Amino acid sequence: MDPNSFVQQYFLVTGAGWAVIGAMAAVMFGGIGSARGIRIAAAEAAGAVSEKPELFGKTLVLAALPGTQGFYGFIIAIMILLTSNIMGDAAVNVSPLVGLAFMFTGILAGIVQWKSAVNQGEVSAACINLTTKRPEEGGRAILLPVLVETYAVVALLAAILVITALEGALQIVPAAELIQTVTTSGGM
Repeated sequence: MDPNSFVQQYFLVTGAGWAVIGAMAAVMFGGIGSARGIRIAAAEAAGAVSEKPELFGKTLVLAALPGTQGFYGFIIAIMILLTSNIMGDAAVNVSPLVGLAFMFTGILAGIVQWKSAVNQGEVSAACINLTTKRPEEGGRAILLPVLVETYAVVALLAAILVITALEGALQIVPAAELIQTVTTSGGM
């Protein structure tokens, strides 16, 4: 397939390309944020465990908390791909406008996941420090990073609402009809 046909088919006639970009942006930003947040918290946990090995379990939980945003980005991607039927067996004629809406939903929700995970890693690191100095506060220390998590969940829920609302704007057509549409518009 030549580049003009590719652009025509996935970005101009349909919005499938935009939807895929949005799905992957959600995964990318969520994953980058989670990896960085875990690195920040795990570095603090390693220092704490080097001084007090008995704190491994408590610090492990705190260090792992920023990892959830990567999963939220993955959920957003799956929702976009399933709703637009890109993972389905029927061809989907996602309009370019709906595809752009999926793209911006994935990008913006993914950025929230990224920033939330990094901030949660910083709070988790501070709570690991607290747990090192006062091990009896380990249970309470988990609550503070969870407060940051709240906004990652809000972004996930908002993305799900937008994706679900966009589902009504989709037009599912048989593959043969889509190919005919692209062929008659000069895309292939």
